[in-house]
Amino acid sequence: MRKVIVSEFMSLDGVIQAPGDAGEYDRGAWSFLVDRGSEGDQFKDDELAAADALPLGRVTYEGFAANWPQLEEHTGEYGARMNGYPKHVASRTLQEPLEWNNSTLIEGDVAEEVSNLKQQDGKDILVFGSGELARTLMEHDLVDEYRLLVFPI
Repeated sequence: MRKVIVSEFMSLDGVIQAPGDAGEYDRGAWSFLVDRGSEGDQFKDDELAAADALPLGRVTYEGFAANWPQLEEHTGEYGARMNGYPKHVASRTLQEPLEWNNSTLIEGDVAEEVSNLKQQDGKDILVFGSGELARTLMEHDLVDEYRLLVFPI
């Protein structure tokens, strides 16, 4: 059975936020202010290489879809994976067709869909950010592992 892994960037006080998006937040982009170093970059690369499916919440999906297609030429294989892997998007407001390559809307029960993904053959199922989705998966005991990258902010 595949594992569901939730991977979050978070501050010391538990704030989870998009890594580079200042957006509406007064202290946005804090994770770019801290250098993860080559070890942190290698960790994220290995994490994605061990996966082959990306469930995403709407907010994370929209941020990724707006940026990753343009980042592939700068990020090489990592960007190719992000753009090529199947994305399973949990949203009550988005509609098909979704604009980002290999993205489909989860129709119906999110927990059931992710549970079905776990039963299929494949690599890890990796949830980046997507706080509400992660919470739903936790409530249904579907998360096998948490990876929290804590930033000294």
